[in-house]
Amino acid sequence: MGRADERRARQRGGRRAAPKRRRSSGAAGAAGGAAGGKSRIRRLFTWKKILGTFFGLCLLGMGAFIVLYMVIDIPEGNPEADLQSNVYKYSDGSVMARTGDRNREIVDLAKIPKDVQRTFVAAENKTFYKDSGVDLKGTARGVLNTLSGKGAQGGSTITQQYVKNYYLTQEQTVTRKLKELVISLKLDQKKSKEYILAGYINTSYYGRGAYGIQAAAQAYYRVDAEDLTVEQGAYLAALLQAPNQYDWAIASETGKELVQRRWNYVLNNMVEQKWLDAGDRKDMTFPKPEEPKPAAGKEGQIGYLVDAADYALKKQLVAQGAAEDMEQAKALVDLGGYTVTLNIDKKKQAALEKAVKAKLTSRLDPDKREVDADVQAGAVSVDPKTGSVVAMYGGVNYLKHYTSNATRDDYQPASTFKPVILAAAVDHDAETQDGVPITANTRYDGDSKRPVVDDGKEVGFAPPNENDVDYGEIDVQEAMNQSVNSVFAQMGIDVGMTEVMKVAADLGMDTEGDDPVPAQTLGSMGASPMEMAGVYATLDNHGKKVTPAVVKSVEHKDRTIEMPDPIGERVISREAADTVTSVLTGVVDDGTARESVRNNPLRDGQQVAGKTGTSDNNKSAWFTGFTPELVTSVGLFGEDDKPPHAQVPMYKAAGVDYRVNGGGPPAEIWAAYTFGVMDEVTKFDLDTKQGAAVKPTKSATTSESPSQSPSQEETTEAPPTSDDPTTEAPPSKEPTTEEPPESPTQSPSNSASSGETPPDGGGSTESGDPEFPDGDLVP
Repeated sequence: MGRADERRARQRGGRRAAPKRRRSSGAAGAAGGAAGGKSRIRRLFTWKKILGTFFGLCLLGMGAFIVLYMVIDIPEGNPEADLQSNVYKYSDGSVMARTGDRNREIVDLAKIPKDVQRTFVAAENKTFYKDSGVDLKGTARGVLNTLSGKGAQGGSTITQQYVKNYYLTQEQTVTRKLKELVISLKLDQKKSKEYILAGYINTSYYGRGAYGIQAAAQAYYRVDAEDLTVEQGAYLAALLQAPNQYDWAIASETGKELVQRRWNYVLNNMVEQKWLDAGDRKDMTFPKPEEPKPAAGKEGQIGYLVDAADYALKKQLVAQGAAEDMEQAKALVDLGGYTVTLNIDKKKQAALEKAVKAKLTSRLDPDKREVDADVQAGAVSVDPKTGSVVAMYGGVNYLKHYTSNATRDDYQPASTFKPVILAAAVDHDAETQDGVPITANTRYDGDSKRPVVDDGKEVGFAPPNENDVDYGEIDVQEAMNQSVNSVFAQMGIDVGMTEVMKVAADLGMDTEGDDPVPAQTLGSMGASPMEMAGVYATLDNHGKKVTPAVVKSVEHKDRTIEMPDPIGERVISREAADTVTSVLTGVVDDGTARESVRNNPLRDGQQVAGKTGTSDNNKSAWFTGFTPELVTSVGLFGEDDKPPHAQVPMYKAAGVDYRVNGGGPPAEIWAAYTFGVMDEVTKFDLDTKQGAAVKPTKSATTSESPSQSPSQEETTEAPPTSDDPTTEAPPSKEPTTEEPPESPTQSPSNSASSGETPPDGGGSTESGDPEFPDGDLVP
């Protein structure tokens, strides 16, 4: 190798050039094409171009953000963040109450313990004191989820959440999220962290109608915000994630587990941030909140009325499609801005409250009789022509007894159900087992414990009458007057219990889940005064359905709410409704309610129909009565005044000799109220199968004993039921019976027949045990 060759070799790195190889023309062409394609792709997507495009987009985004930042300012506070109150009015337009967003009190952050403040930071945004007010990753994730339709996701800072609550709305849109980002950055620059934190915990919703930490502290722990402990603060901070789901009083088992898990998460974060000593944390136990307490301003009957109006409003919002369910409807109502006019008549409302006080609560003396502490009253008064609830009594005081006795349906209506059976019989042209049409004059075997038969076979039900009295052959009118259980048990089977329960539902009772069994003839299902007032109002309205309406009208600036018409279609024939009304006049004039109603000096000739009822073991007592112009149902309920508020008997309450009967305090309350608000004396316009109103009748047999107690009425303890309401579902789902107060001469007749009312036996047929004038068995 010459020097020139060596030099060239060194220049090539000591390597000789490889000998050239010849390729075929085809291979060379293919290789050249591939190489050319790759070369073009490389030239199109070079790293310089990719990086240039990326930085270009970044600059474009930054420019757009700068424009947004310059354009968007911190707005005025959103009016929806300052929730409006709801206004409730009487039917005459006068204001009854204002409720809603007023359950909020802004407190200075300095009044809230520092450790409690930090529970909210630990729960929602551990970097709150250091960040710039935004979480770019969380916001980007939220934007992407919104664009992809995945919905809302967490990740917002406390500043962003405050901006959303106070300055913006809860809608999930890209525009709103970008505004939230910009406003949060500006707010963080212009305001202190203390200002933002105070705004956040004072505007957030904690459940139980509580807005802000002060209202929440009172709602859950009955303390002011300044007196909250770290444990309590951690619970309130945990609530913000899901206020209703995490409310201990209404949470499911899953909800309780989740809120405890989040409570632990909050405290553990505080330890991590060095805000809480690990030893102190270890000793902390979960602080179970207090039971819900009614908001102030709803004292007396106002709270019951407002709650009933709210329920009707929420139900209608769902019906109109403005809300998907009652929970969402509640949220809409809580936002406020509604003016709700109720059908409540101020004069009648005051009169009903006065009547309850005069005839019941003034006579209750728990210091003298322990049972008096267990007596609750409920009443609903309805105009049968319009369906308006003109007066309602929910309990002694909304702030003392939260459950409304006017709308609760966990007590038995007892013998106030018997008119429903007769209505079904007449409406369906039912016949007795012997093929005799059932009317007021149809005669039945009224013997106590007479086995009920269906197509000649016993059905395994034989209810006793009061004092085990045998009435023998008795007509339906007298059986209703004296509330003879054996007659109506057989009549229910004659009609068919399926048909009876259907008519009950048509008339307005909630019969869902109630089996059509013979025991239902004794009113063993649950019912409320509101329901029973609706049933009797439908009878009073000649068979056209009346659904009691608390709300007259609703106004709102953003939506129209049309309340449903309380008067519906005909559900039973006029003849059936009027026949029952006619028969029920006998209960007042010659039956179990005569002493309290018939002889009342305020009656002044007013025609009245009604029915008493007293449930098994004297846990409830009723009188539901009506005139052509007004229907009122009054119920007394035995409820233990100590948790868990079990159903209990009312024997000897209010100073009665033994049993609290429907013909006693309930009928007395009804008479004092109804006769006190009458504008004029009216008569029923009836079209019955008898051709005219059934005249009051006397029993075919008489007793030597004179009339006894004015509260004398029907009731029996059969079949026996458990005294433990926790075993009842509802507690009143067992046979309830009523019996007449008298002990007539027994009759040997055992078959139902049709015939005229027997001649008057000459005087009162009532009698009872001399030791217990109401005719009950000696306990």
